[in-house]
Amino acid sequence: MLLNLDPRSNTPIWEQVVHQIKELILKEVLLPEDKLPSVRELSASILINPNTVSKAYQELERQGIIETLRGKGTFVSPNITPRADEQKIETLRLQLKQLLIDASYLGIDQKTLKKWIDKYAEGLGGMSNHAESE
Repeated sequence: MLLNLDPRSNTPIWEQVVHQIKELILKEVLLPEDKLPSVRELSASILINPNTVSKAYQELERQGIIETLRGKGTFVSPNITPRADEQKIETLRLQLKQLLIDASYLGIDQKTLKKWIDKYAEGLGGMSNHAESE
């Protein structure tokens, strides 16, 4: 499993691990019931502290994305069901608003933004319409 972490990013390394594993699942690089590397294996392969990988795995498990079976290892959950987290949804909405403001000041029009969204959504397996709120 290849992860591209950016140590200079404002996003903590453990969050980058979480986001990238979720992306690999959406792209179907990782499939339901696939075994993930152990904390030690992953930390050694991407050269980060095992505690950082452990924190990422704990968050993914909390979200129902992965599950750990004692004595067997950590696996992609067989049936990932999206769940609404109102706080995260609100954070996402605020980030989107800020992105639109920034894009506007860079002269990027709505049509271009929509093209980019469609392109990235297609790359992530089309992303189904799970939550739609205003």
